[in-house]
Amino acid sequence: FKIFKRKTQVVYPKDIGTIVLLADICPGSLVVEAGTGSGFLTAILANFVKPSGKVFTYEVRREFQEVAIKNLTMVGLERYVEFKLKDIRKGIDEKEVDAVILDMPDPWNVADIAFSSLRSGGKIVCFLPTINQVERVVETLKERGFIMIEVREILERTYKVKRGETRPEVFMIGHTGYIVSGGKP
Repeated sequence: FKIFKRKTQVVYPKDIGTIVLLADICPGSLVVEAGTGSGFLTAILANFVKPSGKVFTYEVRREFQEVAIKNLTMVGLERYVEFKLKDIRKGIDEKEVDAVILDMPDPWNVADIAFSSLRSGGKIVCFLPTINQVERVVETLKERGFIMIEVREILERTYKVKRGETRPEVFMIGHTGYIVSGGKP
């Protein structure tokens, strides 16, 4: 995926792995995503839901969607994705989905819509850069009836390994965002 053209910041692989696990995404899953951006997260989601699942990805900016479509086509995953040029705040077309993944500035404005679209036991996962957003979305998810709400931050540190000198590398991937997850009863 390093060959992807980018118009937006991408979610880091360390965070994507956690998002996929928390949302319980697997082959056959039906996943709604908001904030397609360049399609990096979309591509990973599509790779996990194939061959019988689908990602329905919502984007409000045509120029981002066009880049994402080209990127997904380049890696052969476009058939597992339905691209929607639509503001998810105005509604989710799909019902009984397994997961809703929100990479957008105000996911609290989609909590009701997401709850209605999820199947019982379905998951919501939000990726947020600031703690103020985390506080607001957690409060809203609780108010809307979501359960098992958790917040995570994933830090990644690699190590230089040499007998007698093993130590952490000088640089690490620190804060990239917070991951808020919850479930529909």
